[in-house]
Amino acid sequence: PQLPTGSSLNASLSNAIVRCMRDYTGRGPTKAWTSIRDHVVLVMLEQTLTKGERVLVEKGRTDQVLMLRREYQEAMRDESSDVVAALTGRNVLAMMSANHLEPDLAAEIYVLDGPPLHKPNDPQTPTDHSDSADGAS
Repeated sequence: PQLPTGSSLNASLSNAIVRCMRDYTGRGPTKAWTSIRDHVVLVMLEQTLTKGERVLVEKGRTDQVLMLRREYQEAMRDESSDVVAALTGRNVLAMMSANHLEPDLAAEIYVLDGPPLHKPNDPQTPTDHSDSADGAS
């Protein structure tokens, strides 16, 4: 199968990581964008927290929410890395995650064994995933 290229690759990566997060947490981020530089893929996600996690943050339980997010990201590491590898045509050497609660942001970083086989033309503009934030929180 032909690999996506350019902004199509960026959008495909954003959509795949949003789907993966939705599968694991029951709710996907409302916005996502992907940037690729050399052999590093950065997927930025906005508004990732579930309703329950937002309540915990409001009640000052930020450490517990960050710990839970780390658990989700560890659980989805292999699956998301496999998707990134399939879309870029490269092996994922490392996957790192970071979360920020206010504002609600997450970063998924994938280090590849080389640049994607079809290098993107330009950075991806944010992809709106508002429909993934339905009542399934």
